[in-house]
Formats: sequence, structure tokens, C-alpha cells
Amino acid sequence: MPEASFADWSRERQQRIERVLERMLPGEDAVAARLAAAMRYATLGSGKRVRPLLVYAASEVTAADPACADASAAAVELIHAYSLIHDDLPCMDDDSLRRGKPTCHIAFDEATALLAGDALQSLAFAVLAAAAPADAGACRLLADAVGVTGMAGGQQLDLDATGTALGADSLAQLHMMKTGALIRASVLLGARCGGAMSDGETQALDRYAKAAGLAFQVVDDVLDVEGSSASLGKTAGKDAAQHKATFVTLLGLDGAKARAASLREEAHAALAPLGDRARRLAELADFLVLRNK
Repeated sequence: MPEASFADWSRERQQRIERVLERMLPGEDAVAARLAAAMRYATLGSGKRVRPLLVYAASEVTAADPACADASAAAVELIHAYSLIHDDLPCMDDDSLRRGKPTCHIAFDEATALLAGDALQSLAFAVLAAAAPADAGACRLLADAVGVTGMAGGQQLDLDATGTALGADSLAQLHMMKTGALIRASVLLGARCGGAMSDGETQALDRYAKAAGLAFQVVDDVLDVEGSSASLGKTAGKDAAQHKATFVTLLGLDGAKARAASLREEAHAALAPLGDRARRLAELADFLVLRNK
């Protein structure tokens, strides 16, 4: 039987993680029903599920059963959903549109949205710890991606840089933390779901994840200029309106596109030692760079 196309493979994994998240999130019978509703609103029914797809693709490198990757895939998506809620709050980017619908603090209220983000973050670690109680390293990997050396630290650097001119290295560092750290964690967590890897294989996945994570952000910067709010599902032109440093402001539109293409090549080159086991990761690198939303 021929292998599924990337479109079919990704659709099946997207549907799978939707079912997993549905089971793991608190239901309508939760004691804090409004909070549970906000958590479900922000997590279910929309989104590209890039990070869970990376988990599942990396788990194929180590021949893991998809069921073994479910917890890691859910954990990274719960973290991502929490980060979007907080990113949209009035004290951060103050946005009103996310994934094609009103942001969580608009649909509910600011206090409930804040609590929903907090609860999603704690649920992510609970899910990961329950699935692999002996693997403290998995929780540490995710914590590092979320904390001061990862997402939170990158968000602070982004706030500090608003209205200033950043050099290429500083901008790359900012986004390797803010966006890239969770993408890297997704890849490495997925690989942990299967058999042991050699140091060389781990390093190959790490190089891939860093290139893919930065490429994702470069393309986001391009789409913020070229895309529409309707196609993106979020407010287009937000970076320029807030005077944020981006790869487009630094390199120009054509230069940013060239940078994304170069990072795509780096990601593919990193996977070369892994052969066909990394086919889905290679296809995801293509998707991340060639997407239009």
C-alpha cells in the first residue's frame, strides 16, 4: 500500500489531536464552568496544529506508535493555545482576532482569559507527566521551551524591542526563543516517544528544528505584510502598526523570502542523515515555508 500523501497524513493527525484534546480538556460539567469553556474555546476547532504535527512526524523517526506521541502532541498544543491567549491580551499585543474568531478576552473577559492561559499551561505539564511519569526530562524540555530562556523570555525581548532597530542576530535570537523554542521542543519530544537515538541523530533533529522554527517566524513576518486578516485568521499588518522589528523591516520583503528559502534548505540538509524516516519532517519544512496563511 502506498504511503499517504502529506495532505492526507496531516489531516489524519490534525483530526487525531483534536480528539485527544477534546478528551483532555475539562468539560461542561467542570466546577469552574466558565473557565473550562474559555479553555476549550481557545484550543479546539481551529488552528494549523503545526506543533502536534511536528511531534507526530518526529515520532516516526524513532518508530514510535502515534498513540505514544499523543500526550506530547497535546502538551505542546496546550502550551501554544495558552501563549496565544496571553499574547492577545491588552497588556501584550491587545488583539481582537485569533484563528478567525474573537480572541479569548473578547469572547469572555480579560480575567477569565488570563486564568484560561494559566490553566492550559498547567494542564500541559499534567498531561505530559501522567503519560511518562519516569521521564522527568520531557517535562524539563518543555519547561525550558516555555520559560525565561524560551517563550516567555522571547516575548519580553519582543516587548523591549518594540520601536527599536534590531540587528539580524538579535532578531533571530528573539524569535528562536519566542517561537522557535516550542517548535524545537515539539520535535525533540516527538523523537523521545520511540527508540533511543544516537547523538548524531539527536543533533540532526536539533539543527532541523532550529532552522524550521526560525523559518516559520520569517514566513509569519512576510504574511503579516502580504496576507489579509480573513486569510490569516488574525489581524494583518499588526507588526507595522506596532512598530515591531521584523525580518521584513530588516531585510525587505524579497530578502525575508530569500531567508526563509535558505532556512528551508538548512532544514532539509539537517535531515539528510535520517533518510526516509524523516520524510514527514521534510514535508513539514516545505509546508512551513510555502504556506500562505
